[in-house]
Amino acid sequence: MDRLIYTAMTGASQALAQQDVVANNLANTSTTGFKAQLANFRSAPMSFGDGTTVNDSTTRTFVLSATPGADYTPGPISQTGNPLDIAVQGQGWIAVQTADGNEAYTRAGNLHVDPSGQLMTATNQPVVGGGGPISVPPGSDVTIGKDGTVSALLAGSAPNAIVVVDQIKLVNPDPATLQRGNDGMFHTADGNPADADQTVALAPKSLEGSNVNPVAAMVSMITNARQFQMQTKMLQNADQNDQSANQLLSFT
Repeated sequence: MDRLIYTAMTGASQALAQQDVVANNLANTSTTGFKAQLANFRSAPMSFGDGTTVNDSTTRTFVLSATPGADYTPGPISQTGNPLDIAVQGQGWIAVQTADGNEAYTRAGNLHVDPSGQLMTATNQPVVGGGGPISVPPGSDVTIGKDGTVSALLAGSAPNAIVVVDQIKLVNPDPATLQRGNDGMFHTADGNPADADQTVALAPKSLEGSNVNPVAAMVSMITNARQFQMQTKMLQNADQNDQSANQLLSFT
């Protein structure tokens, strides 16, 4: 069987994988704080034999997936007027607590206060402060400052009786040390919490949109579809060549 079948097969499978990534990005064009996923591929020379003869030389390459990455370009910021909405300006992340008690990082700042008084993300992860998850007095009016300071005004209190509750942990680790988890949030590669960074600033009463470009994503989907068609055409050509060769051999 022609080795072309195997090389074309790897190209077709990676084109499908790339299409899955682009489709996921396109589905998250309206997701708050979403960072586009990048699918990386590399060519791997395919050698046959031990390289001691002419026929053992490398004549084809496989396509292999490499470590996936993310586009960390900030998305557009829009004002909402909601005091619990925050957007990270420039580089930086909001620290949250995962179900296993570890830290994860997100740019989605559409927060809310649950019935027990904990400050939560839209996906119900507790927001981390100076000493762990942030809790506010139930029924209080909560405001968040540019530096992540969480203040609360108790119900029935005078307007000047605002109490500082905690400060949201904002971090800015090297993007090379981050990886996207199955939960859609980012984690440090070594699993250790990132240090707080006082230079990270927030835009209160605002949200950051997705950084996915819908037009570019659609063009990429068309390109991937054409690449897949090209690879399947090569598979068909290889199959036709094998059939023709078999017919010639049957006459001998």
